[in-house]
Amino acid sequence: MKPPKQPPRLPTPAGSPPRVPGPRSRSRPRALAVAVLLLTLVFVGAVFAFGPSEANTPGADRANLPASSQSAKAAKIVDGMAGGGRTPMLVVYSRTDGSVLTEVDRAVITGRAAPLGAVGLDGVPAEAMFDPKGAVATVPVPVSDKLEGKDNDRVVTRVREVAAEGVDKPLRAQVTGGPAVSADLTRVFDGADVTLLLVTVLVVAVLLLITYRSPVLWLVPLIVVAIGDRLATVVVGALAPKVGVAVDSSAAGILSVLVFGAGTNYALLLVSRYRDELRVEEHRFTAMRRALRGVAPAVLASGSTVVLSLLTLLAAELTVNRGLGFAGACGIVIAMFFGLVVLPAALVLPGRWLFWPLIPRVGDPVAADRDGVWAKLGRVVSARPVLVSAGATAVLAALACGLFGTSVGLSQNETFRSTPESVRGAKTLESVRPAGATQPLTVVSSAATGPAVAKTAEGVEGVSSVQPGATSGRYAVTDVILDSAPGSGRSDATLVLLRKSLAAVPDAHTLVGGTTAGEYDVAKATGRDTRVVVPLVLAIVFGVLVLLLRALVAPVLLVLTVVATYFSALGAAEVVFRTVYDFPALDDNVPLLSFLFLVALGVDYNIFLIARAREDTVAGHDTRAAILRALASTGGVITSAGILLAAVFAVLGVLPLITLTQIGVVVGAGVLLDTLIVRTVLVPALVLLAGKRFWWPGRPEESAGTGEPGEFGESGAMSSLGSART
Repeated sequence: MKPPKQPPRLPTPAGSPPRVPGPRSRSRPRALAVAVLLLTLVFVGAVFAFGPSEANTPGADRANLPASSQSAKAAKIVDGMAGGGRTPMLVVYSRTDGSVLTEVDRAVITGRAAPLGAVGLDGVPAEAMFDPKGAVATVPVPVSDKLEGKDNDRVVTRVREVAAEGVDKPLRAQVTGGPAVSADLTRVFDGADVTLLLVTVLVVAVLLLITYRSPVLWLVPLIVVAIGDRLATVVVGALAPKVGVAVDSSAAGILSVLVFGAGTNYALLLVSRYRDELRVEEHRFTAMRRALRGVAPAVLASGSTVVLSLLTLLAAELTVNRGLGFAGACGIVIAMFFGLVVLPAALVLPGRWLFWPLIPRVGDPVAADRDGVWAKLGRVVSARPVLVSAGATAVLAALACGLFGTSVGLSQNETFRSTPESVRGAKTLESVRPAGATQPLTVVSSAATGPAVAKTAEGVEGVSSVQPGATSGRYAVTDVILDSAPGSGRSDATLVLLRKSLAAVPDAHTLVGGTTAGEYDVAKATGRDTRVVVPLVLAIVFGVLVLLLRALVAPVLLVLTVVATYFSALGAAEVVFRTVYDFPALDDNVPLLSFLFLVALGVDYNIFLIARAREDTVAGHDTRAAILRALASTGGVITSAGILLAAVFAVLGVLPLITLTQIGVVVGAGVLLDTLIVRTVLVPALVLLAGKRFWWPGRPEESAGTGEPGEFGESGAMSSLGSART
């Protein structure tokens, strides 16, 4: 026969007046809080003064080819050849009405050829080429393929200026080719970091103001998280080159979103727990200490899960994925530090007035004891857990059906939400020349087999033309133009067939490279990264939950809910992409990065809810009562945090790049599903159905009331303490 459960251990007898600390006991924590803030300001100031101004590293925007790919190996050989290391840029002349070029137009175009050639790599006058129909003319301008960022943008801008001199409507000049596309892509991020940061700050400020309903309180977490975000940018920019990681512009933009999203999540959890502690503890420093003991394990567990999940990207083959993983992990570590060290000091020093006008007073009921929206929702779920879990599962399954018919893979020209000049120029050229003319393939072979390689390439279906290129003592280069547009399905199929055919040429040792081949190799590497990273992330999440909850059943159910949320979010987002945005497909990297963010960040809410449920179970409540109290305590926090995080990721939609818009929509939709359906309805229903088996093989109910400290608080009895003192 089991002994009866003992009531939760209380720090003071019920009904006794709160302990009033002496002046000395109050001065020590105050001095510590002041010291934390001063040291943080000194350290941050020094880092800002001597660190870099941005997170992205030199060379990152063009260093994305997988090192083992044919395109990367071909590029390395071509760069080392005499006259190598160059890439073509094309100036396309046409009339806006599509009519044939006039003699005056031809004279203007011919006059532009010489100065355009002077801008090129060799400075040799170029020659204008007119298509047989007479509607389009092109002037090739070779430039260095090592140009990147502002240097590449400067060259492309100069070419565009020279090309447009003396050109009057209806004649127009459009600059296209790989360097022009890269320049247009760079311009997407011109001022984007500032825009992204400002919109993110505005969204966070509005939501914090609505959540806290205080004219002052919202400023504290916003300022703390903003400083942490800026520090993360500088730290990543300083450390990435030293550890050999390249962080590109898109990763730098996502870094701010991660820091603001995670940082405000941790702030919401801490402020909520601190407010509850102020309702049962007169001394605010003691209340903050208890709040920290209550939330620190959950924040450390959730943050560590995100950090470890992001670090799995270091096992990726793509440079951009490795850079994002490193940057994101650094950002989350800094967000945890500011959430658990700097923010408590900033919150506790001002005193209770910080919560004005809703100032918490000793004796007020804590969140778990209030008959609010989440307590009522808990009663609804507990009345029919089977029906609720079945209904929530049906909703998730229905949303996941949106994935049927989904296509993955965007060409470089399809990555922009608005059509830049380089894409418009490519489309103009496609009207008179093969679609692959703007980005020809570069075939590298042994010097002796150059003619045989060219002949074999001409016989491959989908190849439009073949032209011998530069040669050296060891290698021969052959330019191959495809019929189909770069990055399209037909182009990829032709590339695969071409590589297979050329591999059969004896002693040729061919390598097929070029921009189009590079895009294909990147897509293949993304698939490989997905197969490697996804199992690692799931294993990490499962392992952290096992260690945190000391259970096996609970982690399995929680991981399954996170995976279900991911597929539902992807399906719902795909419907939006097809019906609202009219996107042609998902970008190759979107499924992987969306999975990473949703699983890693989604487990935060699992931890916030279930850790609190286990705490109340250890405090003396049975599993049913514990999950309902946890829902009442954390439902508001989780919902506020989820809405805020979804809004922060949706901010990525301000950038005119389809990839970032898709990531923002998928993660935003997933977080909303997670907070409004999965974490607040489905998971409580599953816990109610499983009962004490949810904690198997652990037995937290049997260890309740033994006087042992709980894992997530001083005694695991904070909620009961509030009831007793009230």
